[in-house]
Amino acid sequence: MKEYINEVKSELCGRIIPFWKGLRDDRLGGYIGQVDFDLTRRPEAERGCILNSRILWFFSEAYMLLGDDSLLDEADHAYEMLIKMTDPKNGGVYWSLNADGTVFDGTKHTYNQAFAIYALSAYYRASKRRDALERAYELFDTVETKCFDGRGYLEAFTADWKPESNEKLSENGVEAGRTMNTLLHVMEGYTGLYEADRSEKVREKLYFIADVFENKIYNREKHRQEVFFDLDYNTLIDLHSFGHDIETSWLMDHTLDVLGDEKLTQRIRPLLLEMAEKTLEVAFTDHGFCNESENGVINTTRIWWVQAEALLGFMNAYKHTHEEKFREAYLSQWRFIRDVLTDRREGSEWFWCTDENGVPAEKPIVEPWKCPYHNGRMCMEIIRRVKNDL
Repeated sequence: MKEYINEVKSELCGRIIPFWKGLRDDRLGGYIGQVDFDLTRRPEAERGCILNSRILWFFSEAYMLLGDDSLLDEADHAYEMLIKMTDPKNGGVYWSLNADGTVFDGTKHTYNQAFAIYALSAYYRASKRRDALERAYELFDTVETKCFDGRGYLEAFTADWKPESNEKLSENGVEAGRTMNTLLHVMEGYTGLYEADRSEKVREKLYFIADVFENKIYNREKHRQEVFFDLDYNTLIDLHSFGHDIETSWLMDHTLDVLGDEKLTQRIRPLLLEMAEKTLEVAFTDHGFCNESENGVINTTRIWWVQAEALLGFMNAYKHTHEEKFREAYLSQWRFIRDVLTDRREGSEWFWCTDENGVPAEKPIVEPWKCPYHNGRMCMEIIRRVKNDL
């Protein structure tokens, strides 16, 4: 990837950062929540908490990497919006607000809380504002008291924390009581919090999550994670999420590095490399990375976040194995992203997705899930890893 480092820096600093800076809304606060495929901006659209948290995380991390004060100013702006998204009475963050700051969707989802923790932890590291760390711990305590049932993390709740159906994180015709995806991002949020403050209570929860992954989520026979579960961890569907597996393969590996426990690493890292190997076998092509397989039928859509995570997952696998196939795969992923997935129109960023032939779908460039988190993180991770020789 060293030969592409200037291209990656240009993507981050010349396209992704300016695009998201340009969505700042100083009149209503936060950032515009929707940009249509034709690049029409919708300042009246709902302001999703996941989107705002990811913007806060992105600008905080970009500031720490690049040292540009304007990036910290953007993070300050996103932080003020996240405060507005916090329920002062019942605790936790809402799913979304209207553009005028009133509540649009009062759902309290564990996934949502986790991303707010992740964002606040990064913002604390960037800004040194103690109140941001305190808010992160308030959300941590909320998740542990409201969302944790002793066996794992429940999913969706009403604004006053009554159990609610989990349509938001369920797909493919099932409604899950527990999901791999929520557990993954609770781990991610808690890892960020542990990096920020090294609290023993956070460390203990990361060990718990690693145990659930190893013994409940990971399918050793199929070398993949199961995705949707009932409350007893029975899998609900034959689904292989290629994107989440390759994302987990490097995100959990980072958690292992942060924890620094050699015995835990020796147990878990081989499973992560197995997932990277399996997705390379069944999902990777020389023209992007497929989405998922349900009942053995592969969805070949090239989704923006999946492409970014595939690059990082293969880069991470190469770091540990030095196998040339992983190096070839991550370089191929970069070429696909550079040549096909990036939207070259002025004032745009990345397409949501393309088909296997590279034709983009006419989906929004920004909406509550389409954010600078995956592609921005990809660029920043590449820069850091190349600097440190992977």
